[in-house]
Amino acid sequence: MQKILLIEDDITYSRIIRNFLEKNNFQVQSANSISQAMPVIQSNWPNLIITDYRLPDGTGLELLEQSTKNNPEINVILITNYSDIRIAVKAMKMGAFEYITKPINPDELLVTVNESLKGAINSKSTPTNLESKEPDYVKGKSHNATKMEEFISLVAPTDLSVLILGETGTGKEYIAKKIHQNSNRRDKPFVAIDCGALSSELAGSELFGHIKGSFTGALDNKTGHFEQANGGTIFLDEVGNLGYEIQIKLLRAIEERKIRKIGANKETDIDVRIIAATNDELKSGSQDGNFREDLYHRLNEFTIDLQPLRNRKEDIKLFTSHFIHQSNLKLARNVSDIDAEVERIFMEYSWPGNLRELKNIVRRAVLLCKNKIITKDLLPQDLLEYKQESEPNVFDYKNNLVIQEKEMIDKVLKEVRFNKSKASQLLGMDRKTLYNKMEKYGLK
Repeated sequence: MQKILLIEDDITYSRIIRNFLEKNNFQVQSANSISQAMPVIQSNWPNLIITDYRLPDGTGLELLEQSTKNNPEINVILITNYSDIRIAVKAMKMGAFEYITKPINPDELLVTVNESLKGAINSKSTPTNLESKEPDYVKGKSHNATKMEEFISLVAPTDLSVLILGETGTGKEYIAKKIHQNSNRRDKPFVAIDCGALSSELAGSELFGHIKGSFTGALDNKTGHFEQANGGTIFLDEVGNLGYEIQIKLLRAIEERKIRKIGANKETDIDVRIIAATNDELKSGSQDGNFREDLYHRLNEFTIDLQPLRNRKEDIKLFTSHFIHQSNLKLARNVSDIDAEVERIFMEYSWPGNLRELKNIVRRAVLLCKNKIITKDLLPQDLLEYKQESEPNVFDYKNNLVIQEKEMIDKVLKEVRFNKSKASQLLGMDRKTLYNKMEKYGLK
């Protein structure tokens, strides 16, 4: 019997979820806070963790971070409100297996739980697993997608370092993989690293390796990700999250094509192509002193700006069809399409969670669909309400994004009682950028 730890401070809601899971032959233990959950996590009892985002003594992201450090093999599912969709997608980048939105549909919960327990057989610590959560690569037909494909075909055969800019959920990992597959290194390793999931204490060891006994806990020699990728490509996702000391070592590795393991007396030659990805804040971060400008230019020999889904609406129908096909195979359904009303809603929505959000909504609709066509009533109610509220400004994307960003920063600041360090960590931006945006939006 698989063991699930459920963290939810709403006792009634927790009891409903627990009873449902137990009826489906899972052993469930409940907790209502991070402090109550951590001893259970540290005991390595659960096979799976399901946690609400909003908890009395912190957030689901904090619990995810602590759980990943304790045992990365335990998958985590985040429960969130639809208004927190950006945070939910960010959780995926931090290592969450999946997110589900309230109100929870029992069938959707059961499918997600079964998938996560099945996926836990494969170690999450392997660096190439980053891409396995995303859909297969699909070429878009929009102008932006066509331009991006041209850039990929031009830069792939070279050895130039590539910097991919784009929001979370836009598929940066797949662009990196596509570049590797079309390069002269295609037969060599492709190693993908989520820099946001690397702790400052262990980043050097993870990237460059260490010698047995070089520090407390170094019980064996360790081969770092750069050495694993030798001859091939290393993908550094969310590279802006690397600490300053690691940036110095990374710059040296790029310039000299050598690495030194922690505790080693000699250097190791490496031949690795670097593809990095981040959001648009990296350049301003380099100017503010949080990211080395010389490293930024080393990584940015060629830039691919991956447009968000709201700027490539012509591709929505194509990706929707692809996700329907994927969901049919996974859920044993026979859905063929969406109706005209759903298509209109999809075209008007701003998609803050990008492709990841579209995939989840389509999968949920396919799961609930009794016929062959997805209709409006199968979409999350919060999605419909969000669309209606935003409809007058649906084409004013820039203004809409500014409003969303201000509301999100204000919400997170209040949740952490204006602790700037915690807020910047949760929002995925450096403190200087946070201060500038607080001043810009008048958030005191």
